[in-house]
Amino acid sequence: MRKTLIAGVLACALVGGATSVASAGVPAGLPGHPESHREASGSVVIDWNRELLTIVRTPGAQPPTVHPTRSFAILQAAVYDAVVSVEHRGHPYLIAVRPGTADQADAAAAQAGHDVLRALYPAMASSIDGLLATELAAMPDTAGRAASLRVGRIVAAGMVAARADDGSDAVPPVFVDGTQPGEYRRTPPNFPTPVFTHWSAVRPFVLRSADQFRPPAPPALTSDAYATALNEVQSVGQDTSTTRTADQTLQAKFWNAPIQNYWNEITQNAAIAHHTGLFRTARLFLDVDLSLADSAIAFYDAKYTYHFWRPVTAVREADTDGNPATVGDPTWSPLNTTPADPSYPGAHSVVATAAATVLTAYFGDHDHVVVTSELLPGVTRSFTGFRAVATEAGLSRIFAGVHTRLDHDAGVDLGRSVAGDVLRHATDGGGDPDRDG
Repeated sequence: MRKTLIAGVLACALVGGATSVASAGVPAGLPGHPESHREASGSVVIDWNRELLTIVRTPGAQPPTVHPTRSFAILQAAVYDAVVSVEHRGHPYLIAVRPGTADQADAAAAQAGHDVLRALYPAMASSIDGLLATELAAMPDTAGRAASLRVGRIVAAGMVAARADDGSDAVPPVFVDGTQPGEYRRTPPNFPTPVFTHWSAVRPFVLRSADQFRPPAPPALTSDAYATALNEVQSVGQDTSTTRTADQTLQAKFWNAPIQNYWNEITQNAAIAHHTGLFRTARLFLDVDLSLADSAIAFYDAKYTYHFWRPVTAVREADTDGNPATVGDPTWSPLNTTPADPSYPGAHSVVATAAATVLTAYFGDHDHVVVTSELLPGVTRSFTGFRAVATEAGLSRIFAGVHTRLDHDAGVDLGRSVAGDVLRHATDGGGDPDRDG
């Protein structure tokens, strides 16, 4: 995994693969290091995740050329490293602070969460400050509280600085529409400009490179596999489809929102249901949100490598694809509006599989999972495990008419690979979420 030295911002030394930041007191790992005097719950981690969800759901709050998964990853990495520094438990993701007299890991986590979101979303300062004040008011004012808050501030500053030059602020390259069969071009009805054309160049959080697990190219347009996939979406994904069931139509509408939001909610609910303590909750969100962030970098790498056309273009121009098993329909339209990027692989399938892989590694795959739609107020769906949730989320995009099964299958493979790499290498501790308690 890539570790970063934060030069010029803090007095840091690279120790044991992570950035170790000195502060007054006993160095971490030596006799006399104070352990937390109480077992804190994981609620503080969930609170800051909820705060970020509120922010990214606020119109205009999220910069349009910065993918939200980056913010979740920075937030949860800072919260986790703050907890590790105070509890001296587990392996840090990036920054290990010598905690001195710090004895409140949850206070350090709250301060870290606050400072990261303040740095990323200065316009939301009032809400962010209010959450910190509320949380600190409910925590005991111990002798080590000031040192705990200092740990959180140091970790947050270091984490934000480490991502300052990661490529996320680059101007997205102008995309040139394809003209040949199979090549992506802007899609009806509004023909929007493709998004995140720069995101494959963003430095990953754990992966060695954006193309580390790049899927193979989609099958040739003349292949049986391509014809089968296109004919499926042409039938069940059309806005006026008579072969799509009522439940499949509901699935398409239920999941038609930013997929990372759903999975952060699912992770919150899982942590609450399993009564995970502070350390384990922080570690869970670290692994989930690093997986989602690197999934986004990886799937944009693949999308803009293959430039594969969307179903609406493929169906309307099927008579040009050279495949006798496909038939063009120039009036065909999908149930949902097509997203403004190439088709292969499917983002929902990548992200959902990555998150489900992490959650299954922690809790197994037999939880009763209830998911609330981002778009349909009060509508929920129930599942018997995390993998079932991911499968439905991915396949819903076929029913929506915006992806084929080829996109879904490639996305499943990519999401599983990214999450596996994060579980193995996020803290370089061997890949077992339970290993640190």
